Amino acid sequence: MITFVVAIIFLAGMYFLYGKYVDRVFKPDKNMPMPCVTHADGVDYVPLPTWKIFLIQFLNIAGLGPIFGAIMGAMYGPVVFLWIALGTVFGGAVHDYFSGMISIRSGGKSLPEITGNALGLTAKQVMRVFTVLLMVLVGTVFVSGPAGLLTELTHHVIDFRIWTAVIFCYYVVATLFPIDKIIGKIYPVFGLALLFMAFGLLIALALHPADMTELSLANMRNMHPRAAALPLFPMLFVTVACGAISGFHATQSPLMARCIKTEHAGRKVFFGAMVAEGIVALIWAAAAMAFFKGVPGLQNFMAENKDNAAVVVNAISGQWLGAAGSVLALLGVIAAPITSADTAFRSARLIIADMFNFSQKSLWKRLAVSAPLFLTCFVLLQVNFDVIWRYFAWSNQTLAMVTLWAITVYLSRSKKNYWITLVPALFMTAVCTTYILIAKEGLSLPHTLSYSISGCVTFLLLTVFIRKRKSQSRKA
Repeated sequence: MITFVVAIIFLAGMYFLYGKYVDRVFKPDKNMPMPCVTHADGVDYVPLPTWKIFLIQFLNIAGLGPIFGAIMGAMYGPVVFLWIALGTVFGGAVHDYFSGMISIRSGGKSLPEITGNALGLTAKQVMRVFTVLLMVLVGTVFVSGPAGLLTELTHHVIDFRIWTAVIFCYYVVATLFPIDKIIGKIYPVFGLALLFMAFGLLIALALHPADMTELSLANMRNMHPRAAALPLFPMLFVTVACGAISGFHATQSPLMARCIKTEHAGRKVFFGAMVAEGIVALIWAAAAMAFFKGVPGLQNFMAENKDNAAVVVNAISGQWLGAAGSVLALLGVIAAPITSADTAFRSARLIIADMFNFSQKSLWKRLAVSAPLFLTCFVLLQVNFDVIWRYFAWSNQTLAMVTLWAITVYLSRSKKNYWITLVPALFMTAVCTTYILIAKEGLSLPHTLSYSISGCVTFLLLTVFIRKRKSQSRKA
């Protein structure tokens, strides 16, 4: 319990300490014209209250990742607490904050556009295609996950396919309607359910402190039952993504950049929402360990249930929170991925609209852009969920890596402290490169060879950045 409490205190404290420092590096301007005013269209550029934007941002980024990912990450042992805490502060929160704030300064432009401004036209074109594909993958993954949970919740009385259709129809409506008509009204309700779940589990954890595996020198290792096939580096850092750092978040921050009323609210919305998500991930990782009397108990239960994290969620909620609490908690867990997927489709629509400078005021124009996205999602729903999730996980972290490099270039050009994103950019480069070399869905190369190649790629990118920066300094 000590490890968990320290991690929670660390996250809360660093929001005020490191969050304020990051804010000073960017230097918000209270007189800066905001996109919700300069580009107001009544659909996507709509001014919203800061508290509502925070909840929307929080629910956008808090998909299945900080819940399912944290549970699967807990199988590696208490070292997961270290990654969630450090990753959230120095990786995810910085990544989310700058992607949102740079979007504000760019008039609310989508991620590929602001990435292209930093990394060039080729990078912009690649990111446009890559990001749209990732958004469709997110939508597909977050149709299957919530549908499966709702099927379990209704004891299979309502079939999985029916729930899939209902969720899919909601995505269509939420993607096409103005952001303040659907998303702006129902997210606070979903947010309360998610917060209740987190608070309820926090109380339950206080009542079961002795059952949690603590972080120590002896336990600071890979405790996964398949440790040889799943090395701690890079597998843990891809398994726990949304609870630490996730490229998907950088596609969501520009959505709120179009609605935020002042740059001074950026730390609360972007940095704060990521810290809140990190706390949710810590709670689920701790609950998974404590409920099953330690890491070995969790590993045995997952093995018996084919590594299905949804069963873990159902078991913990049912026993610790009671019947009513279980329903509300599961609704919170279900709401999280649904509210991420609908904005994923919305983000994809806006990326395509930005790409072709296609106005989105007309409903028919929004439908014309969205229809191919939904058709692609429907086709992907026929593919095995596990296959889609594995490729989504790597793609997601690769997007975070590219975003961090783009932010680093932006900060360097602006003569600001670029080290706060350069270091996590290098780390995520090593993670993503090693993963695709080692993983079975990648090249399946020997571990030593993979680490060597990854180190060379990371060093090469650092060298390119240093040379580019020196060249720009000489020109200046």
